[in-house]
Amino acid sequence: MLDREGFRPNVGIILLNARNQVFWGKRLRTHSWQFPQGGIKYGESPEQAMFRELHEEVGLHPDHVQILARTRDWLRYEVPDHFIRKDARGHYKGQKQIWFLLRLMGRDSDMNLRATDHPEFDAWRWNEYWVPLDVVIEFKRGVYQMALSELARYLPKVNHHNRYLRGGMRPHGRDLRYEHADQEMAPGTDEPQEHEGALHTPGAIDKPPEAA
Repeated sequence: MLDREGFRPNVGIILLNARNQVFWGKRLRTHSWQFPQGGIKYGESPEQAMFRELHEEVGLHPDHVQILARTRDWLRYEVPDHFIRKDARGHYKGQKQIWFLLRLMGRDSDMNLRATDHPEFDAWRWNEYWVPLDVVIEFKRGVYQMALSELARYLPKVNHHNRYLRGGMRPHGRDLRYEHADQEMAPGTDEPQEHEGALHTPGAIDKPPEAA
């Protein structure tokens, strides 16, 4: 389903945890990482398509998440010709996307990359909000920058000192091991748990001045 300009309607998903880190998925059998996304089928609203893609790619249901915001307009990217099937060249130009910002209300264990017979990802991790663009396929990078910049204003406030206040203690210094004590740790280390071989990657994108 293409519009008159040759763009396919699509949705993108930025999924947050309680620390405003984002779900970052490694595409199946590649070295590229990206957010969940997928096409809008005929008769679907963007929100309906988002929930369908969320389950197909991440294994989550509507009751696992809270919608925080969405982009006001379509964000477009063009796909280079060598990525387009020969029979679609001249008709298909790229994708136009509505992006949703979601907050995970369930647990990490609710996620399932094998929820369908056609998985999109073979690994995932929690990443800082400003994701590294150098591991995203090049023609999608501009849309990622625009979506993250527009939706950054809707990030929930995170108070890292709540656990100390509830316990009648005050933190001395800034020890990240205890600041993130509720995060699952890798066995035998002080490092956050990664999932199915996910990797740390350099080159985080630049924050816009208003979201710094």
